[in-house]
Amino acid sequence: MKDIVGNPLRLKSVNHISLICKSVNESVDFYQNVLGFIPIRRPGSFDFDGKWLFGYGIGIHLLQAEDPENIPTKKEINPKDNHISFQCESMDAVEKYLEDMKIDYVRAMVEENGVKVDQMFFHDPDGFMIEICNCDSLPVIPLAGEMARSCSRLNLEIMPQQIHQVVKQI
Repeated sequence: MKDIVGNPLRLKSVNHISLICKSVNESVDFYQNVLGFIPIRRPGSFDFDGKWLFGYGIGIHLLQAEDPENIPTKKEINPKDNHISFQCESMDAVEKYLEDMKIDYVRAMVEENGVKVDQMFFHDPDGFMIEICNCDSLPVIPLAGEMARSCSRLNLEIMPQQIHQVVKQI
């Protein structure tokens, strides 16, 4: 009964995010070549243009905008805007890669009880915010009940199941 109370919908994980794009092909190039996602099969029964990608335990579904010229493009990089965040192994490597690719970014740092988390924010081709961080150093501390864990420790418990599911679909 406790599982039902804490998880009334019986959720297992985040499956995907869906983004409307001015150009699906340009966005696929970005997510594949900048962030390392891989294209995966998309159901052929859809009657609209789009592509699916998968990586790091999450899918990204890119949908072609019906009226691409009317999608507002965000120019200012605002860390408080809607975004998706990815943990990385080396902030220095990320920064070098973004500079080599000539991708504008903003750095930030969060400090909590002596633990420092570095962050970099930048936009995809349509202005959706991406964050890269070393958030693994900041423990996930439940407000009550369970013990503290790191973000990647939680992901490691889930990732093998998700990879198996994707491979099974291919």
